[in-house]
Parts: sequence; C-alpha cells; structure tokens
Amino acid sequence: MPFALSSMQLTSPAFASGGNIPTKHTGEGEDVSPALRWTDLPEGTRSLAIICHDPDAPLVAGGAYGFVHWVAYNIPATATGLDEGSDAFTSGGSGFGRPGYGGPMPPPDHGPHHYFFWLFALNGEPDLPAGLAMTELLERIEPQTLGMNRLVGVYERH
Repeated sequence: MPFALSSMQLTSPAFASGGNIPTKHTGEGEDVSPALRWTDLPEGTRSLAIICHDPDAPLVAGGAYGFVHWVAYNIPATATGLDEGSDAFTSGGSGFGRPGYGGPMPPPDHGPHHYFFWLFALNGEPDLPAGLAMTELLERIEPQTLGMNRLVGVYERH
C-alpha cells in the first residue's frame, strides 16, 4: 500500500493536535518523549513504528529535509500506546546522531516549528534491526504499511 492517511487515530495526553508541545518534552526541558495513544488499528496489524520529524528545520542533507527527532519501531500490535519516556521498542537513528527521542529545539526566533509524530501500522513481524535511520525505515516498511496517521505538535523558541 502506498503511504496514505488511514482512519486510525494517534493522540497524546501531553498536547492536542495542532497544540503546543510542553517544554518538558523539549530540549529546553526534561527532553522526555510524550506519552502517545492510538486506536482503530487496521485489521492484520502485527507491529507499529513511530517517527517524529520537523519539516520546518532549515536543513537539507543527503536528499532529506528537516530534522528527525525520533525513530521507534518493533512495537507489538498489542500495544495501545507508549508511556512518557518509554523505551519499549527498537530505536533508530535521529538527527542528534544517537538513538532515542530528542525533543524539539528549533533555532531561537525561527518561528513556530511543526513536529509530526507519525504512526505506521505494519503487517510484518516486529523484527527490524536496531539503528535504522528514518529513510531506511520508510524504505523497509512501505511494502508492509497497512495504515498511517499523524499527530502534529508545535514548538517555538524565543
């Protein structure tokens, strides 16, 4: 299936869709990932993946744009969410040069940045190797993607 939005829902108790991401979940705060919840996974889902990407970051490198804040995958389909700061998954590479979550930290006075938390429902088993970059993960999961949706948060530094 080509990438297209589906009816599954992704939410966070930390911020509403289109709302401000609390400082706690940013590089200016505790830099801890927000709790995420999801519902209405497509039938046949066997694993899940999450990516957090900032397309507003003024970066273009290696054919990519923006900044990758989080790549998480091999999440079992039985999960209904991730708790705040959870590491119950396999980590991929981020723009910070390390695995795991790195919260928003846009340049000061660069205006609001939009952080897209993408959830992918996959029909493949959760057995992908650790350390995949966002583009590597997307290449591997595209043929397995049953559905996807996003939650967008906003953060701005002054």
